[in-house]
Amino acid sequence: MKITDLYKTQKKTLSFEIFPPKKDSELTNIDETLSILSGLHPDFISVTFGTGEVSDPDRTISLAKKIKDEYKVEPVVHLTCLHYDKNEIDHLADHLREEGIENILALRGDRNSKIPDKNEFKHSTDLISYLKTKYDFCLLGACYPECHPESRDKVTDLLNLKSKVDSGAEVLLSQLFFDNKTFYDFREKCRIADINTPVIPGIMPVINASQIKRMISLCNASFPLRFRKIIDRYEDNKEALFDAGLSYALTQIIDLLVNDTDGIHLYTMNNPIVARRICEGIKNIV
Repeated sequence: MKITDLYKTQKKTLSFEIFPPKKDSELTNIDETLSILSGLHPDFISVTFGTGEVSDPDRTISLAKKIKDEYKVEPVVHLTCLHYDKNEIDHLADHLREEGIENILALRGDRNSKIPDKNEFKHSTDLISYLKTKYDFCLLGACYPECHPESRDKVTDLLNLKSKVDSGAEVLLSQLFFDNKTFYDFREKCRIADINTPVIPGIMPVINASQIKRMISLCNASFPLRFRKIIDRYEDNKEALFDAGLSYALTQIIDLLVNDTDGIHLYTMNNPIVARRICEGIKNIV
């Protein structure tokens, strides 16, 4: 099933992001995670991609197939392009098609000093345009409510996003944010720019202090005062930070759903307990 079919019924979607295990010894853990996540009845589960190591594509595709065949949930495969040429992208796309995968989140991918850029796909828009002309996948794109960290300014970033949609991105998944007003302002700017695809807010509950610096560096997210107070007060108390982080995320999610977002995409960090706690809090809302 293509993800776009979900939005034809004006349904609010609930989806999760997970990442594939790096070692075979972690396969049991991922099965336990998927067993819990699938029991929460998500509309789809996205599976992240690596930065070009040989094992990453195979692990990602294998996990996506498992999600589809064994757990009966529609998978969305992340596909990066910076470190691949057209022949390699064709090989991966053909493999996905052979495995019955219909949905791709097309991304540029992070630069890696150990892996040279191939320079055939410099931006995710290049990948989306290429896949659109050759394949029949449902293509999703990423968006940044607070502006892409490498973008010159917000206007340029929005124009790039418009180009991404015009090239074939049919659904947009947002990077994480901690102030819902940021998302609402971004959504309004998308409408003004004639970006009419579903824009799904991405939420990551902060449940440990080690996540924070990584979040800032990866997605340019800013922390509102209320959130910073939570971190300052509980960063040395693991149990309290876990509960407070979940509570903050749940408050965000309820507010987003009340304000007519198209759904919620939860960055689970492969922690099914977090996903279950969130779902328990919104079971009568979604």
